Amino acid sequence: MTWSVDRPMDVAEPAHLRDARGFSPSLRRYAAPAGLADVVRRFWVPVWSLAPGAVSTQRVLQYPVCQVVVGHDGAQLVGPHSGLGTEELRGSGWVVGAMLQPAAGAVLAHGPMTELTDRRRDLTDATLLRAAEVVSRIREVMAPDPGEVARQQQACTLLGAALADVLPVDEEGRLVNAIVEYAEGEREIRRVGQICEKFGLTERTLQRLMARRVGLSPKWLIQRRRLHDAAERLQAGDAVDLAQVAADLGYSDQAHFTRDFRSVTGLTPGAFAAEPHR
Repeated sequence: MTWSVDRPMDVAEPAHLRDARGFSPSLRRYAAPAGLADVVRRFWVPVWSLAPGAVSTQRVLQYPVCQVVVGHDGAQLVGPHSGLGTEELRGSGWVVGAMLQPAAGAVLAHGPMTELTDRRRDLTDATLLRAAEVVSRIREVMAPDPGEVARQQQACTLLGAALADVLPVDEEGRLVNAIVEYAEGEREIRRVGQICEKFGLTERTLQRLMARRVGLSPKWLIQRRRLHDAAERLQAGDAVDLAQVAADLGYSDQAHFTRDFRSVTGLTPGAFAAEPHR
């Protein structure tokens, strides 16, 4: 298969919360080609250069998927994070990352996703990817100027070609991709039973499938989608009616919404809304 990623995507990312000062490194996202749609959601490439001694803790309300991350100083398979993902940036650096589809994680992890949830592994453990060769070639491409779009595109293409080894996705993988897409896209979902009804599964069967292929519960899917929606609303920059946000997201009251948001982010919705988001 021969293909290349397109120009950077113009897309907002409600999951990316920046640091407490509102800083985010230069970050471009690239769409995965149609031939990789069952395996890769998109590619992402941050580049940063911080002052000596400066540290930026980037915060992410992550999705129920794995990430393949190749950087100037390491390469990892990163499992889904049940809470708030954080990453400390120092000095200068870059990363070429692939956000995978739910179906791909268990294949690369060689086992149930519960063993990789909230964990990460050296990418060389994912033997399907020919990791040593791919990492070496990506670093060679990025080294002269990691901020150059053409180099980022070439690096993403190299990573995508390696991830094509996961194809074709099995029937169970296609099912779990569809379940997660439905849970993330349908704003009216409030109960796990609604997902079961949509796909003709018992709740027990759905629980087992999610543990095996995603590493997180169906209930987590619903909560995380609501928190993504909440973060997007709170970052809008206008005065926010927290009670109305809670009601719009399907919470029984503002207190329940506040508990959910604070348990994951460590901040109340009001405190998060007051942070700079640019």
